This record gives sequence, C-alpha cells and structure tokens, in this order.
Amino acid sequence: MELASAKVGPAGPSRERRSPGPRPQPERLGDGTAGTRKRLGRTGPAAATAAVASGAALQGSRRTRRAPQPGAPGRAEPPPPVRAAGRAARKANEDKTMSANLKYLSLGILVFQTTSLVLTMRYSRTLKEEGPRYLSSTAVVVAELLKIMACILLVYKDSKCSLRALNRILHDEILNKPMETLKLAIPSGIYTLQNNLLYVALSNLDAATYQVTYQLKILTTALFSVSMLSKKLGVYQWLSLVILMTGVAFVQWPSDSQELNSKELSAGSQFVGLMAVLTACFSSGFAGVYFEKILKETKQSVWIRNIQLGFFGSIFGLMGVYVYDGELVSKNGFFQGYNRLTWIVVVLQALGGLVIAAVIKYADNILKGFATSLSIILSTLISYFWLQDFVPTSVFFLGAILVITATFLYGYDPKPAGNPTKA
Repeated sequence: MELASAKVGPAGPSRERRSPGPRPQPERLGDGTAGTRKRLGRTGPAAATAAVASGAALQGSRRTRRAPQPGAPGRAEPPPPVRAAGRAARKANEDKTMSANLKYLSLGILVFQTTSLVLTMRYSRTLKEEGPRYLSSTAVVVAELLKIMACILLVYKDSKCSLRALNRILHDEILNKPMETLKLAIPSGIYTLQNNLLYVALSNLDAATYQVTYQLKILTTALFSVSMLSKKLGVYQWLSLVILMTGVAFVQWPSDSQELNSKELSAGSQFVGLMAVLTACFSSGFAGVYFEKILKETKQSVWIRNIQLGFFGSIFGLMGVYVYDGELVSKNGFFQGYNRLTWIVVVLQALGGLVIAAVIKYADNILKGFATSLSIILSTLISYFWLQDFVPTSVFFLGAILVITATFLYGYDPKPAGNPTKA
C-alpha cells in the first residue's frame, strides 16, 4: 500500500503545481517526419515507418487539392465538357437568331416579289406607248434563261467557288443522268404554259382580282397532293378549301364598278382573264405536286432541278415564240418593245421560283400564308390608288377576307395539348 501511494502521490501534486499556460499544439504532419517519429518512436520501428508514410501521403494530397489550375491564377477552370457545352449553347443561340432573321427576310422578299411582279406586269401590259408592245412569249424565255444563270451561280457558290467542281457537278447530275433530267420535261412545259397564262390574265383583269382568284391554286394543289402523293388532309384543311372557294366566288361576283369599266374592259376580256387564271391554277397545282414528288424520289439539290426546269422551259418557250409570235419576231426583232419596266418584270419573274425555294427552306406555311395575305392587301391598295383600275366593293372585301382566312387556316397545324404531371 505504501508503494502504491508513493507512485500516485507525486503525480497528483505535480499536476496541481503546473501553471496555466498556452496549450501545446500538436505537431503537424507536414513539418517533417521528426515529430511523427518522436510521438510514435515507442510503438516500434515498423509502425513508425508506416505512420510517417501515411502522413506524407496525406500532406501531398492536400497540397494537390490546394494547387491552382493552370490558366486561371487562384481559381480553378471548369472541366473541358462544361466549356464545350457552353460553346455549343452559344452557337445554338446564334444559329437560332440567324435562322429567324433569314425566315423573316425571305418572307419580306416574297411579299415584295409577289406584289411588285403582279403590279408591274399589269402596268406594263396596259401602258400605252408608241411602237410595238413587248411580247410575253419572249419575256418568258428570257426569264427562264436568267433563272438558269442564277441557279448556276448558286451551285458555284455551294461548290466552294471552284469551276472544276461546278463542271463536275453539272456533268454528273445533268449529262450523265439523262432519264432523271427528262423527268423535268413535263412540269417544265406546264410551268411555261402557266407563265404565259399569267400575262394573258393580267392583260384582262385588274391586279387585285387576279391576286385573290389566283389563290385557288391552294385548292388544286391540295387535290393533286391527295391524288398523287396520297396525302391526308385534316378537318381544318378541308374547311379552309370550302372557305377559299366561297371567297373567290364573292370576289368574282359582278358589281357596278365592272359595269362602269365596260368601256375599257369588255365582258369577253373579263372571261378570258378568268379562264386564264383558272387554267394557271390547275397547271400550278399539278406541276408543283409533280415537282415535289420528283424531289422526294431523288437526292439532287433544288438548284440542279431548277437548272433542268429552266433548260426545258427555255426550249418550250422558244417553240411558243415561233408558233405564236414568229412573224412579229421576224419583223420587229426578239426584244421588240423592251424597256426598263419590261426588264424589271422579267427579273422579278425569274427570281420568283428562287424566293419560294428560300421560303420553303426557312419558313413555315403559316408565315407563307401571312406573306400571301399581305401581298393581296398591298395589291388591292396600290391597284386602287396608283393604277386606278379597280374600285373595291363590300362584296370584294368580304371575299378577300374569306380568302385570307382560308390561307391561314390551311397552314394551321393544331398541336395536342400536353398533360401536365403533378409533382
């Protein structure tokens, strides 16, 4: 018992006599291995060596985590996948903005082209000038040649401005594929007939009546699409076709203003203009659906197909010039009566197909219908205020509103409402 008290006794007083001072800090592993060996020296050489190694490894991992990444002093850069996702998102936003700009630009050009072509063509066919009037058959041929040149330039641009690549593409896609090229002869001949009929129609109808009546091509296109492409029309499409026919009937309803203009335009010329528009509507519907079918069956570009169309169109156009106006051409020349206004009409007609191709690529049917409706309104206003060959009536306005409504309704695509899920 004395031995036990002697061992415990000194320990107690020694703790009481110890002065309160700063507590000793534990030795850091990173200060070297001396402290570790000092604390663990009594546990054995093997354990001390293992503890020193683990302490060095832990300190190294801490230094690695605290080390700054290269390229951003004091701040770690995001990993490569995050940077790539950010660049992809910015590029997607830029592409979306560019697509929207091209969409509205193409629609604006379509409105300008459609309205200005109808008005300038009407004005050029009714303008009284000295000397012979220009021949519509020759204007169709020149427009086809200009369209070929424009499409060749577009193919040249797509081939990275290389003449060798352009020559190879034209040789491979046109000359080496004669059967594919001959398929375009049928729609090309119909388009040539249609372009000549438009000149006949605008020589006998005012611009506003022509614009509204020509929208019957929506009906013919729909019917040919159902019969040739086996397309299925929805309820809105069939309803729009009924509204369209009703609106065109109202537009063609005889009014007092037509009786006042009977001195300038006889009933015979009105009937000729109406028959020309109706025939152009049927030809436009069939040729458009046939051309769409060819585009879906082959992989050739639209510009190559337009070159083929222009080639056959110029041949058929020259045949029409020889048959109908051969005597006048031999007497007064091919470009008789051409002036600045005539060349404007020819250029606008040549660019019409290219503008429509751009609208199909960048826009949708609803915006295309909006452009068509705006063109009808502008043609009506300009025909009344500038050309002064048209006096709108309440029946005409009712028919025009119905046609515009049918145009929007035909392009309407109802989307099913999603079923929201409750959290």
